[in-house]
Amino acid sequence: MSPSEQIIAVASEARTITDANGRSLSIRKLRALDTLRLFKAAGPVLAENEPWMSMASLAMSVTEIDGVPVPSPSSERQIEGIIERLGDAGVNAIADATLAGSWKEDNTVDPSLGNSPGTLP
Repeated sequence: MSPSEQIIAVASEARTITDANGRSLSIRKLRALDTLRLFKAAGPVLAENEPWMSMASLAMSVTEIDGVPVPSPSSERQIEGIIERLGDAGVNAIADATLAGSWKEDNTVDPSLGNSPGTLP
C-alpha cells in the first residue's frame, strides 16, 4: 500500500460501538472533505451554530446502524433524520466514543503546546 493509500485507509477506518439500546453503530472520523460537505449541507446560518454543528458532525460520522448502511447526509433534513434515528442513546454513544479518544491518532499533540492545564488537547 502506498503512503497515500495508508493515510486514506486510516482516515476512513470505521469503529463499531454499541449504544444503550444495544444497537451496533459504525462510525468514522470525519475528514476535511466531510467537514466541507457538512458546512454545505447545513447552509450558511446553521454552519455558524456551534451546538447544531456538533450534533450534525456526530450524525455525519455514522456509516451503519445495525449493519444497515447510512448514506452521508447532504441536507439539513437528512442530518436531522439521522439524529432522529440515533436518538439520545445513539448520539450519547457516539459522543462518548469520540470524546473518550477512541480514535487512534498517529500525530500526537504535545500537551504543553498552547493548551492551558485541564483543557483537552
